[in-house]
Amino acid sequence: MDKSGVLAETAIPAGTAEMAPYQKRYRWVMLALLWLLYAGFGLTIRSIAPLVTPIVEDLHLSYTQMGMILGSWQLTYVLVSIIAGAIIDRWGVRKSLFAGALTVGISLALRYLPQEFSGLLGAVALVGAGGPMISIGAPKTISIWFEGKSRGTAIGIYLTGPWVGGIAALTLTNSFVMPLTGQNWRSTFLLYSLLAFTGAVLWWFFARDTGRPTAPGDSGIINIFRRLIRVRNVLTVVILGLLTFAITHGFNNWLPKILEAGGMSPDLAGFASSLPLAAGVPSLLIIPRLVPPTWRGRYLALAAALILFLLPLCITTSGGAQIAALILLGVLIAPFVPLLTLILLDTPEVGSTYMGAAGGLFFCVAEIGGVMGPLIMGAIVDVTGTFLAGTLFFALLCVAIILLTLRLKIR
Repeated sequence: MDKSGVLAETAIPAGTAEMAPYQKRYRWVMLALLWLLYAGFGLTIRSIAPLVTPIVEDLHLSYTQMGMILGSWQLTYVLVSIIAGAIIDRWGVRKSLFAGALTVGISLALRYLPQEFSGLLGAVALVGAGGPMISIGAPKTISIWFEGKSRGTAIGIYLTGPWVGGIAALTLTNSFVMPLTGQNWRSTFLLYSLLAFTGAVLWWFFARDTGRPTAPGDSGIINIFRRLIRVRNVLTVVILGLLTFAITHGFNNWLPKILEAGGMSPDLAGFASSLPLAAGVPSLLIIPRLVPPTWRGRYLALAAALILFLLPLCITTSGGAQIAALILLGVLIAPFVPLLTLILLDTPEVGSTYMGAAGGLFFCVAEIGGVMGPLIMGAIVDVTGTFLAGTLFFALLCVAIILLTLRLKIR
C-alpha cells in the first residue's frame, strides 16, 4: 500500500522463483482440479431447482418459503465472503478450497434429514459457508498460476465447471437420478454429496500452493475493503455483480418450475432449463478470450440490452421460439462473471495481490442479489399468481446494467 493509501501490486523481480509457477505444466493440473471443484459447486446449487415440486409437496411449503430456501445459501455466502477473501490470501488456496469443498459436501448430505421448512433451510444455507472459498479462491488461483491472455482462457475454462455441473443437475436429476433412488429426493441429495466429497479429496491430495504474493499482513480487512471500494472500477463491478446475480439466480432457480407451470412435464422442464447453461459453455470458452479489454464494458451493455427483451420471451412463447430465446439467453449472460473478474484483475489497484479481498468484496455484494432474486420471484408469484411479473422485474434490472457500464474505465 503506497503512502497515498491506494492499494498497489507487490513488486516481484523478474526471474525469481515466485514467477515460475504459471510457466509450468502443472498449472493445467491446478486448472483441472479447480474445474472439478467448481463443477461440484454448480451441481450443488442447481440440484434443488428440479426438485422443487416434490419438496414443496412433501414438506408442505408455500412458494415464499421455497423462495427463502432457494436464496438461503446466498445469504450465508454474503456473510462468509466478507472474511473469505482475507482468509484465502493468508491460508493459501489449497487449504481454503478444500475447506470449502468439504462444507459443500456436508450441506448436500444434511439435506437427507429435514422434516420441515427450518431443517431444509439450514441444510441449504450451509452451502453458502463453503461456496465463497471456491468461487473467491478460484480467481485467486488463476491470478497466481496464470498471466496475460492465458488468464482469460483459464477463467473461461474453469467457469464452465459450474455450468456443466448445473446442466447435469437439471437434466439428470428427474430423468436418471430420481428413478435410480426410487423417486426419493433425500437420497438424491445424498448421492450428490458423494460426488462433492470425491472432488474435495482429489483437491487435497493433488493441489499445490505457491510462493506468489499474498496481501500484506499488516492491513486489516476492513481497511483493505475501504480502499478497494474507493476505486471506481471496483465499485462499479461490484454493483454490476449484484444486478447480474439477482437476474441469474432469481430467474434460473425458478426456471424449471416456470416451465412446469407452462405445461411441461418435470423431465422436459429439466432439459429445457439446461439449455441456457449448455449454450453458455462455449460462450464462456470463447468470449472472455476474444473480447479485447476496451470492449468488455460494451459487450456487457449490448448483452444486457438483448437480455431485456429475451427474458419475457422465455416464458411467454413456446416451441421453437422459446427454445431459441433460452439458448440465446445462455450465450449472452454466461460471460458476465468472467468479464467482470477480468476487469477486476486488470485494475492496477487490485492485481493478484489483492484479488482475494477484491473477489470477496465482489461476491459478498453480488450474492445479496443472489439472495433477493429467488425470494422476490417467489413473493411476486404468491401475490400475483404468475411468473411474468417477476420476470419483467428482472428485465428492468438490465437497464441499470446498461447505465452502469458507462462508468467503467478500461485501461
